[in-house]
Amino acid sequence: MLLGLVVFAAVAAVLVLLGSGLVGGLRAGSGPLLGGPECTVKTPGGEVGLTRDQAQQATTTVALQARGVEATAPEDLEEGVLQALAGGPVDDAGPVLSCRGSVDEDLQVEELTPSGLTPRAEQVRTSMAEVFGEQSLGGFEPGGVGSGHGGESTHYDGRAIDVFFRPVSEENRRQGWMLSHWLVAHAADLDIQYVIFDDQFWSARLDRGGWHPYDAPAPASEILRHIDHVHVDVLAGES
Repeated sequence: MLLGLVVFAAVAAVLVLLGSGLVGGLRAGSGPLLGGPECTVKTPGGEVGLTRDQAQQATTTVALQARGVEATAPEDLEEGVLQALAGGPVDDAGPVLSCRGSVDEDLQVEELTPSGLTPRAEQVRTSMAEVFGEQSLGGFEPGGVGSGHGGESTHYDGRAIDVFFRPVSEENRRQGWMLSHWLVAHAADLDIQYVIFDDQFWSARLDRGGWHPYDAPAPASEILRHIDHVHVDVLAGES
């Protein structure tokens, strides 16, 4: 009993010394606390936790229904999830879904395919087409690209794809967020590293997940801020 009191007192003393920094560190960013749900959706009724499988099914259902393709929604979703994913926030287009990040450290470096993309990036393109149909794509070409992007851009490695939603409008931004949510929900399966759109980015390297402000290089433009297109890239792998 005495030993238990001593341990409790010691822990309490440490928490006092640390203050709110410990909890604040765990809550840093907009992602969930460690140990929370794999994915979250912000609905009008509050934040809803989802498994990764639920997030994948929900984002795919919404994307297919938006194309007029018949798709059955998962039965175990809480009310408001599909509506939030389809329409986005009430006041303006923006992110409503995020998932925890995870990185496969055992991936190998890949060579370019004839399309100018690595096999992992090519798989992302194929998977998007299966769900979203024909899209306006850029950021790659047969033989690879050597200019037109930032100095260390993943486009030069054939690991990145740009999906355009032009002209910039609230409707097109909502369409861009629908794709962005789908990419994040499927990121672990497709080895996606970054998704950037509409002044925001999600990273697989942030295990808490969340969307974060994207600081575009000056002079900022619709292209550099990724307002008119979704950027998605895949992990490079280790040689």
